[in-house]
Amino acid sequence: MKLRLHFLPFIFLAILALCFALWAGLLRLGWALPTLENLASAHGPLMVSGFLGVLIPLERAVAIRQKWMFVVPLLAGTGWVALLFAPGLGTVLLTLGSLGTLAILGVMVRREPHIHTIVMAFGALAWVVGNGLWMLGMPIFQIVFWWITFLVLTIGGERLELNRVLHPAPNAIRLFSLLATMLFAGAMLATFSLNLGSRLGGFALLGLALWFLHQDLARRNLRHSGALTRYIAVCLFGGFIWLGLSGSLFLYFGALYAGPIYDAALHAVFVGFVIAMIFGHAPIIFPAILGAPLRFYNIFYLHLLLLHASLLLRIIGNLTLHMPLRQWGGLLNEVAILLFLGLTVFSIVKGAQSQ
Repeated sequence: MKLRLHFLPFIFLAILALCFALWAGLLRLGWALPTLENLASAHGPLMVSGFLGVLIPLERAVAIRQKWMFVVPLLAGTGWVALLFAPGLGTVLLTLGSLGTLAILGVMVRREPHIHTIVMAFGALAWVVGNGLWMLGMPIFQIVFWWITFLVLTIGGERLELNRVLHPAPNAIRLFSLLATMLFAGAMLATFSLNLGSRLGGFALLGLALWFLHQDLARRNLRHSGALTRYIAVCLFGGFIWLGLSGSLFLYFGALYAGPIYDAALHAVFVGFVIAMIFGHAPIIFPAILGAPLRFYNIFYLHLLLLHASLLLRIIGNLTLHMPLRQWGGLLNEVAILLFLGLTVFSIVKGAQSQ
């Protein structure tokens, strides 16, 4: 396998976006750090449209290999940089990046018109709508369910694709499709009625979490003999639990605008679910992009355990209004993510050296 170094600039853009997002997250938690004028308010967009907005279309572009597709992660990469210094331009570029991702998914659906590609396409559409409404000035709390839908359906579609080896029953696929439709509908409804949309979306998130826990390949792989396969399964299974918690919070509390419960509900899905999915899928995604195998080490469990433990502290702090606990939990969330990045780079370098 030949190492594809020409994709490193894209990955660098994504990781740099993540670092700025983590910096912004600490500012929002109340840690006294140097700042840029627009940094704290850009925390969510940097994570969703910056970091993941570069990586997700990049992965698709590498797989399909049509040259125009590589413009899409570049749009997202330049968009998040512009967001820090010229927010208006940044939102436009990030919205164009989401439109480009939708176009890539359109190609995928035409090539392979199956449920998993259709689900991912609706995820990309949710990103477009969310970014478009944000560009038009709608507050993030009003459109955040569009971003949640983008990531949950993107990951859900990928899990459906991988789960085809289990030949899930038609009724199971129908149930997943219904829950995914409800999630999309919840995002639509939240745009006009945040309370009703949040409750519908929360119900869908909880339902999807239960579906994954029962139907996903990860359940079987928890007892797999392969160390890497077992690690991936543990990452995914924990993420599904956090997804259910987020859904439960939205279902119970309804409209959330800011504050501790808002923080708990959002970070249960964005950190507990999405970041755990990244931890689990990184051993597949990065070798596919860079062409270098990733060597697995048992120490990978360290950043995974730290992520879950620190998120638990953060959410307990939110629910009990114990702000120092929330702050330290959030800080340790970021330590876990940085530890993951460091260990991933180390394992890729070791894998490349072994070729």
